[in-house]
Amino acid sequence: MHIPNAMLQGQICPVTAVASVIGIGLAAWKAFSSKEKPAASRFAAITALIFAVQMMNFSISGGTSGHLLGGVLAAALLGIPFGILSIALVVTTQCLVFSDGGFIVLGANILNMAIIGAGLGGLIQAFLSKGLPIKSVRQAASLGLTSWLAVMMAALACSIELAVSGTIPFFKVVGAMLGTHAFIGIGEGLITVAAYYVFTSEPGRVSQRRSATVPLLAAGIIAFVLSPFASGFPDGLEWVAGKFQFLHESSPTFISPLSDYIVPAVSNEMLATGLAGLAGLMITFFIAWIVARLLVKPVKIGVSS
Repeated sequence: MHIPNAMLQGQICPVTAVASVIGIGLAAWKAFSSKEKPAASRFAAITALIFAVQMMNFSISGGTSGHLLGGVLAAALLGIPFGILSIALVVTTQCLVFSDGGFIVLGANILNMAIIGAGLGGLIQAFLSKGLPIKSVRQAASLGLTSWLAVMMAALACSIELAVSGTIPFFKVVGAMLGTHAFIGIGEGLITVAAYYVFTSEPGRVSQRRSATVPLLAAGIIAFVLSPFASGFPDGLEWVAGKFQFLHESSPTFISPLSDYIVPAVSNEMLATGLAGLAGLMITFFIAWIVARLLVKPVKIGVSS
């Protein structure tokens, strides 16, 4: 659901940019002041994992594909503030390094996937699962349902943005967007539940090193080995745009180094995609680790008199 530049015009771009800056600022403040923080290595590993899994488009009916948005998963594994920051970092890296989503509409993409997906979706999931054991049927149900709902909320927000921009009337696009993403949301829910139970770390049972190493290794395998086999069908937004003929090419704001998840110097397409995925994973991990380190309060050492 990465909106390209050509789809949104006018005031909706700066408005969503401001909303996203405010949302990210609040998330950063909450993360900084939080008493419970994930280790920097775990935050970076989970962020890299979500980047890698987002490369894996899965086919749905009608020649359409979808991929994990990951907002509820990030919030469940890292906490809501860190989950918002994690998805925002992924979306920004995808835009700047891979031209996946337009730079002018970056605020809208962060709003839809990070603020709404991880923020609002994470809040709903936390409410539904309050007091439940980490590994229970009701916890799994709340994760699956909320993940599906987060995709639908992001699709609704995208429909509103397209309508406000004047790209297409709201009541013409919203049915197609929600109908298509209802199927994508099912995949989102299944992936979220499975990933949560694989990568969740129960207090006192899993070391911090392992809680970061396992998702990072999985991310590497997905990005380098599996991503070349992702579905080539258009994603939900592209399919709807093609159906209603508002999918137009536009000149890029700048040239990304690994545009379309390809290493230009490598002639083999599968290897080029795998190497691009691996590079993106490393970039995402490194930036996320730095961000997490900055959010850790320095320890004050008292001096006895």
